[in-house]
Amino acid sequence: MAQSQNAKEEADRLFHTYTQLKNEISKAIIGQENVVRMLLTSLFCNGHSLLVGVPGLAKTLLIQTLSRTLSLEFNRIQFTPDLMPSDILGAETLDRERNFNFSKGPIFANIVLADEINRTPPKTQSALLESMQEYAVTIGGKHYPLDRPFFVLATQNPIEQEGTYPLPEAQLDRFMMMIKLTYPDYQSEIDIVKQTTSSLKTDISPIISKEDIIAFQELVRMVPVVDNVYEYAVSLVHKTRPGFEKADRLANEYLEWGAGPRASQFLILGAKCNALLTGKYSPDIEDVKAIAIPVLRHRIVRNFRAEAEGLTEEAIITRLLG
Repeated sequence: MAQSQNAKEEADRLFHTYTQLKNEISKAIIGQENVVRMLLTSLFCNGHSLLVGVPGLAKTLLIQTLSRTLSLEFNRIQFTPDLMPSDILGAETLDRERNFNFSKGPIFANIVLADEINRTPPKTQSALLESMQEYAVTIGGKHYPLDRPFFVLATQNPIEQEGTYPLPEAQLDRFMMMIKLTYPDYQSEIDIVKQTTSSLKTDISPIISKEDIIAFQELVRMVPVVDNVYEYAVSLVHKTRPGFEKADRLANEYLEWGAGPRASQFLILGAKCNALLTGKYSPDIEDVKAIAIPVLRHRIVRNFRAEAEGLTEEAIITRLLG
């Protein structure tokens, strides 16, 4: 009973902390409330996120603001065609005594912004794979663990195709969510212009510590889930797999292939966190639906028919959700 009460108190603390984080981030970022919620959901689930949006939507500012509210070490890596894996991970160097010393790269931080990740070749993109999955780097046969919490936020520009390298499926699957930023509405854009063209400076205060984040990540894992929510999440993923027994008609008609088991895992973790961020102690089917699009959109691949008819990944997922 005492353990259950402590868990509820921690859940309440996460809910109140989330409210504080939203309020603090809103000092610098106008609108984008759903984007902020998805980013924090990914962080508290110990996942990574891919942000997609046209230039000028404050993707970098959003991530920098987030890192300041979380009291975390932040590094930004600008991905370019000539970027090498050692520019990300670090390299062994020879000192005057002819001893090899490891010089850490920018990956050794709590929040890493991989800016325009699709501008660098696959060899360099894959340098992120081990760090995102294993939370460690191997250089010269030596294993270097990364400091926790570790959160990779990558951005890419969807409208520039020349000189870009699409992320391979193996890399995409390691991102818990693909979060799309859209243009602000009319009133929000007026507020943005007023704020960014004045002499006033915005002070962002840290809200929680590393230890708090790690504790909240452990709390999310402890959230109980009833069987029908597990069944709904797994059933939804199975609906996306064309040619299989539980595939939906939409998948058979419009998809080349669907999501794998990691999607089911992230749907449940995301639903747990979404429940906590809305003041509940256990998720229901609505919590799965709330995070289904950012979890699934980069894990399904449309066929030619879907592209010809202009049917997007989001439209397919929305119809699968019923």
